[in-house]
Amino acid sequence: LTACSKPAETPAAESAPTTSATPAAAPAPAAPSEAESEAAEHAAKALAALPAPYNTADLANGQRTFALCRSCHTINAGGMNMTGPNLHGLFGRKAGTVEKFNYSDVVKNAGFTWDAAHLDKWLADPKADLPGTRMTFMGVKDPKARTDLIAYLMVETAKPADD
Repeated sequence: LTACSKPAETPAAESAPTTSATPAAAPAPAAPSEAESEAAEHAAKALAALPAPYNTADLANGQRTFALCRSCHTINAGGMNMTGPNLHGLFGRKAGTVEKFNYSDVVKNAGFTWDAAHLDKWLADPKADLPGTRMTFMGVKDPKARTDLIAYLMVETAKPADD
């Protein structure tokens, strides 16, 4: 605190006057908008349609886990390539084929089509999966987090451009 030249604040419990009044109830959360409700319904339906174990994944955790990827990848239709390629339409696409992205030779020549099993192996440790890749990401070590991330990507990268 001395570094910012501000005096230390007294914790609220110590500075608040004591009264016998009952504290006010917290305000109720705002109801979701129609668009938010539709998006949640779409996500729930898309999740239920996925194969096991992805159909029971935690999409919110998958979205949080994707934060590790967001600095290099976009997932929206028509999204730009960044340090990594845009991931929209990932599942069912041959590895190393996003237009205008300069892949390493090992990824260009990988010869497989992205599916959940390949992505799970890749996300666990990209450099071990395809030695020679330029991807510097160290991987998602927790299997549950990978399942949640893959389910999130299955749902989000399959959305039409107008969603």
